[in-house]
Amino acid sequence: MSESTVLPSLFLAHGSPMLALEGGAWKETLGALGHSLPKVRAVLVCSAHWEAAGPFRLSSAEAPGVMHDFGGFPAELYTLDYPAPGAPALAAEAAALLRGAGLEAVLDPERPLDHGAWVPLRALFPEARIPVVQLSLPRPRTLEQLLAAGRALAPLRERGVLILGSGGVVHNLRLLDWAGATGPRPWALAFEGWLRERLAAGESLADWKQAPGAAESVPTSEHLDPLFVALGAAGGPPKVIFDQWQLGSLSLASFRFGQAEAP
Repeated sequence: MSESTVLPSLFLAHGSPMLALEGGAWKETLGALGHSLPKVRAVLVCSAHWEAAGPFRLSSAEAPGVMHDFGGFPAELYTLDYPAPGAPALAAEAAALLRGAGLEAVLDPERPLDHGAWVPLRALFPEARIPVVQLSLPRPRTLEQLLAAGRALAPLRERGVLILGSGGVVHNLRLLDWAGATGPRPWALAFEGWLRERLAAGESLADWKQAPGAAESVPTSEHLDPLFVALGAAGGPPKVIFDQWQLGSLSLASFRFGQAEAP
């Protein structure tokens, strides 16, 4: 694969599961992005919704299937599927790369894709033909550990593997604005603005917990953490590929790292 076709890494915000039914501009943007990418052989996705104690885990089933890991939504949402094949050989290769970087990694042949993986993938590659491997977030974890994981997995980008982090840079379910009358909360705008400035400047995010609005925007880190895997896998100032809000405290800001434009 030539340098011009090395795949970027992505961070996609998956917002509410209702995006699977009512994706609108988000779905259209991701669909166009999927069509624009060079040949994608497989996807390695790290979702906010798989946290597991101990080492990194990689799904290694031949046919992982999906889980509907949410409640209180319309019945139609629970009928949706994403029957993409798995990629056991890729899972084993990724685990070896992580171990080579001094990170513990094991295979998990039972894990299905959670909604943080399949909801954006249904928009990005709706045909569900591209094999998918999911990477867990270890518990406990550090920012440096996640960046190191991304760096370890980066060579896969040269072999047609799209590395994808799925979460949300602002994600607070307790402070949702159900009326939707006020737009994004001031603290949400402050934190996202700080993060985007740091990313654009190529500066460290190590002190993100001290950033303005961090306590309200990131009450727990699982939705932010996949960003660090994507950043480690490609680095450099990102291209913003989508920029909207849901319910005042869910950012849909999504980024592309390592390749400013599709060839």
